[in-house]
Amino acid sequence: MDQDALHQALVGALGAAGVLEGDDIGPAYFEDISHERSGRPWLVLRPSSTAEVAQCLRLCHRYGQAVVPQGGMTGLVSAGVPIDGEVALSTQRLARIEEVDASNATITAQAGVTLQQVQEAADAAGYFFPLDIGSRGSCTVGGNLSTNAGGNRVLRYGMMRDLVLGLEVVLADGTVIDGTHKMVKNNAGYDLKHLFIGAEGTLGVITRAVLRLHPKPMSQAVAFCSLPDFGTGIRLLRYLEGALGGRLSAFEAIWHNAYQLVLDGVPRVRPPLPSKNPFYVLVESLGADPLHDGEQFEQVLHQALAQGLVQDVVVGRSEREVRALWEVRDAVSEAVLKLDPFLSFDVSMPVDCMEPFARDVIERIGARWPEARIGVFGHVGDGNLHLVTDAGGHATPRAVMDELVYDATRAVRGSVSAEHGIGFQKRGWLRYTRSDEEIALMRLLKRSLDPKGILSPGRVVDMV
Repeated sequence: MDQDALHQALVGALGAAGVLEGDDIGPAYFEDISHERSGRPWLVLRPSSTAEVAQCLRLCHRYGQAVVPQGGMTGLVSAGVPIDGEVALSTQRLARIEEVDASNATITAQAGVTLQQVQEAADAAGYFFPLDIGSRGSCTVGGNLSTNAGGNRVLRYGMMRDLVLGLEVVLADGTVIDGTHKMVKNNAGYDLKHLFIGAEGTLGVITRAVLRLHPKPMSQAVAFCSLPDFGTGIRLLRYLEGALGGRLSAFEAIWHNAYQLVLDGVPRVRPPLPSKNPFYVLVESLGADPLHDGEQFEQVLHQALAQGLVQDVVVGRSEREVRALWEVRDAVSEAVLKLDPFLSFDVSMPVDCMEPFARDVIERIGARWPEARIGVFGHVGDGNLHLVTDAGGHATPRAVMDELVYDATRAVRGSVSAEHGIGFQKRGWLRYTRSDEEIALMRLLKRSLDPKGILSPGRVVDMV
């Protein structure tokens, strides 16, 4: 490869301001928030339009240069972390919300727009974009799509995949696929957008998206509850799904160990309930009747107390109190990032397997590293658990802890990735969740769309 010629061509395509190199490449382009891997890209490309993305990929394809797309770098599996010598393609200058279409209830945004900007633009137009995760201020539309992000309201609104009508994608050779349709029903052939959602940048670079908006909720009711055990939590979930008439939007579980990490590590958070119970849940209901929804929500919770489904409960009766309760849940993600080392797992499984899985893994970790700190939390309504540990401060090889957790995951026929993706970190464990035939088909798709293997090589699946 004539690296000098490629460098000159890329600077010619983007201008000097669109290419970072040498000491101008800061740590934001080296690693994601897990800090598990770090690599220095040869160049950072910062295109400001789809045409510039296409030109960059056309050139890199011609010269056989590996490229890793980057968004907000809030990932946890090193999908966006470069290998030394790769080119990073940052979407940070693809940061325009192009249209909010009230008639079609859609928003069209470039890939570098943050999730929070989408939420705020929808709100300003009288709509609601329901995807919500703790990194909302930093994570981007492109990253949310590339990982098929889930978050706090999957229970009611689904994953990111369920909130997309159309995509614009640039393939490895620079071909632009414009599928930015606004139609809910479009069965004309294959629905190609689903190839790229969740593909972690290995099949193409997402540049624009048409996202579905929902009616803005007129009421929000939130409660923080303590429970005696996980089984009671499942019964509470099913009770609320029926009693709230479809308004249940979040059911966020926090094990006692994760709650204690928040109280110990995030001083600004005031505990809504004492840390003496084994299990806590944050419950949210979004409705359309501000005069009566809150009252009914409290009545339903009172009945849950009477039935023994809840031991204690705090209800947010003002916007400030609602924000304070949600802050407890958001602070879990902040607290666990302070663990050192930080070993994080994102798994999914049938809901009735979650408690025995967590108990099994906690016991295994405790037997091997008695001083280990562990936090378990997640989205019970959709079977997604997050488990983090510091292995007692020991420099434990990642593979040792991975095998312990993923053996337990496979035993309950779960998935090694619920919403964070595969990236580098989980590539070797993909076979625990996907069959040989599924992986072979993934490789076939990869070879078909990226025959030179320049897009995010080594992530998700190998070429052969």
